[in-house]
Amino acid sequence: MTAASLAAERAARDSYGRLLAWLAARGRDIAQAEDALADAFAAALATWPRDGVPDRPEAWLLTAARRRLLDGHRRRATASAAEPTLRHAALLAEEPEPDAIPDHRLALLLACAAPEVERAAQAPLMLQVVLGLDAARIASAFLVSPAAMGQRLVRAKRRIAASGARFALPGREGVAARLPAVLDAIYAAYAAGAQDQADGGALAGEALWLARIAAALAPDQAEAAGLAALLLHLEARRPAARNGAGRYVPLSDQDVSAWDGAMQAEAEALLRRAFALGAPGRFQWEAAVQSVHAARRVTGRTDWPSILLLYDALLAATGSPVVALNRAVALAEAEGVAAGLAALRALGADGRLVGYQPFWAAMAALAARAGEAAEAEAARLRAAGLATDPAVRDFLLRLSPS
Repeated sequence: MTAASLAAERAARDSYGRLLAWLAARGRDIAQAEDALADAFAAALATWPRDGVPDRPEAWLLTAARRRLLDGHRRRATASAAEPTLRHAALLAEEPEPDAIPDHRLALLLACAAPEVERAAQAPLMLQVVLGLDAARIASAFLVSPAAMGQRLVRAKRRIAASGARFALPGREGVAARLPAVLDAIYAAYAAGAQDQADGGALAGEALWLARIAAALAPDQAEAAGLAALLLHLEARRPAARNGAGRYVPLSDQDVSAWDGAMQAEAEALLRRAFALGAPGRFQWEAAVQSVHAARRVTGRTDWPSILLLYDALLAATGSPVVALNRAVALAEAEGVAAGLAALRALGADGRLVGYQPFWAAMAALAARAGEAAEAEAARLRAAGLATDPAVRDFLLRLSPS
């Protein structure tokens, strides 16, 4: 890969969401902003190898995309006396400082949660337009097919364009109404980034940044603080999930001294703030689970009965098969392998997790502990086949089949 291609790839990874949010905030059309930014990246790949990578790649890309959008607005303005088109063109003509491009990502996230967009499409739309995930990765996060997710995203963009949604922060009540979908998207983005080692933690870092901003924007919303606490706990441990050779290390085997104590302290403060608001919810319970795991850094042990109780509350509130999977693992630790394995088998009969890699990894581990060698080996190989992280696949393949 050439230096120009590497620079374009780095700019896409680091700046795509910020550039798209700025363009959409000015031009008022997500699809047009996406097209303009795609053209800008194509121009970069054609121009940078010949002329060299500019000193400020992000500013270069923004200028190229703005020109494309301005040309489109001017063409439409000549066809009719379109005051909104001219007004949007004037907004696009405003030149931001190259080193201080305003960050409108949170406003764009909230715009994607407009009432005109169906609830099931809101979080996926945010992942695509703000954080740059493709339909296949989004579909995997929400356990649906890529084709169905693609259709859902196209419909959502059409509805936003037809509604003329505003790309600005709504008032306090508007933020509270739209916040649940925003938090879902941020959480899904973090999960996708944490599983993708190739991007060096960039997407996970972006998601954590957005979670902190959401918690600051809505200090009276307990779930915003709960999500920020959850992601801080997860991020505090993420580097410890790889050893010096880059091999995967499961949570139970991680070196607790490698966890980030400052992040864990920040998470605990946010979790206390969330609980004090008296509005318990999914992200607070999940953060509380991670808080119990974090306590191992001090106590040297994991309080599995407490984790099981938290998963009981989560499962009652969400009915999520993923929560049921985690509860089964906690049940095995708190009440014995037989109980956990029975819960996993019942969950497998449900069918919703048939393509979910962590389910088969958990089945392999519990079946092996229960002495069910054939079942454990089949589940281990299936889990390895479904793993998208090479380090996790290698870990599973290296496990003893006995």
